[in-house]
Amino acid sequence: MATATGAGVATVGDHAGAGPTGAKRRRVGMEEYEETCCLGEGSYGAVFKARHRATGQVVAIKRVSPVLGGPMAVLREAAFLEACSRDNPFVVGFHGIASHPGTNDICLVMECGGQSLNDILRQLQRGPGDRALALPEATVCSIMWQLLTGVKKMHGRHIIHRDIKPGNIVLSSDHKFVKICDFGLAVHMVAERPPYEGAGTLRYMAPEMVLEKPDYDALVDTWSLGCVMAELISGRRLFEGDNEEDQLCGIFDLLGAPDETTWPWFSSTDFAANVMPGLYLHRHNFLRMQFPETKLSNEGFQVLSGLLTCNPDKRLTAAAALRKPWFKKIFAPETPKKEEVASPVPKRRRTCVA
Repeated sequence: MATATGAGVATVGDHAGAGPTGAKRRRVGMEEYEETCCLGEGSYGAVFKARHRATGQVVAIKRVSPVLGGPMAVLREAAFLEACSRDNPFVVGFHGIASHPGTNDICLVMECGGQSLNDILRQLQRGPGDRALALPEATVCSIMWQLLTGVKKMHGRHIIHRDIKPGNIVLSSDHKFVKICDFGLAVHMVAERPPYEGAGTLRYMAPEMVLEKPDYDALVDTWSLGCVMAELISGRRLFEGDNEEDQLCGIFDLLGAPDETTWPWFSSTDFAANVMPGLYLHRHNFLRMQFPETKLSNEGFQVLSGLLTCNPDKRLTAAAALRKPWFKKIFAPETPKKEEVASPVPKRRRTCVA
């Protein structure tokens, strides 16, 4: 899948109050930091844990691979991160940009979180007899309220993340709440108009993006949140497609293949016209069978099924999902102070994620 283009970092700040301020985007020298360990490495570059030599503050420093845009990609991601983290405790904090003396190389300096949800879920999978341990519904509700609240603020600033998944969600350093990170594939819906290319991780990708709909919108993020919610409940990924066709078949096997009444646009796709006739795809939705009341209450299922709706025109927005009774019943939707957010990890499991 294609990644975000390097278009117009400077223009991000010109729309809807989304851009970084000069006061926040300060530059410091890399010599001010001492790197202590590598937190992650991949084709995008690498993220290091570091300590500020003067203050002792622990941060995360991200270096972007030159093949993905180098300095321009760092500036782009910095703009998105600053815009999305402002007044939003559910996005990792932005600290600034660090430059290497004598070169043009720059790095993104941000808040250093704890473990990712992906790490926690993999730990829960190692239950007795290889049986995945389930998180309590109240815990799933707390996590989803935080993520939806963070995404609602992000979408209010016209920014789509495009790669929400457990690996891009981390615990705060005190384990009190969750934070969305990695804005390397984000796009600004006002500064950067369609057509959009596909971006993100296939197994969490909305069907309209997999089908190459060029004018998708913020609803691709809420589909990804539905995949995250399902994984929190079951401990397993909901969809495991190895390629686009395999992923779509997995989605339609569970949720039913769309038709003219459920998703009119779908019939115009190459998949519907040329691939689907050779497949046996039913029209029935089996999501409730996979998540029965013993796993998820009726109120919780309203949120899950609303997020995992193939037609984006009928899918829940983050704001609409937050208005569902599930959150009123289990988790009072009040904007939290950072130190007051309920822990997303049950106390009895605290040793697993320390």
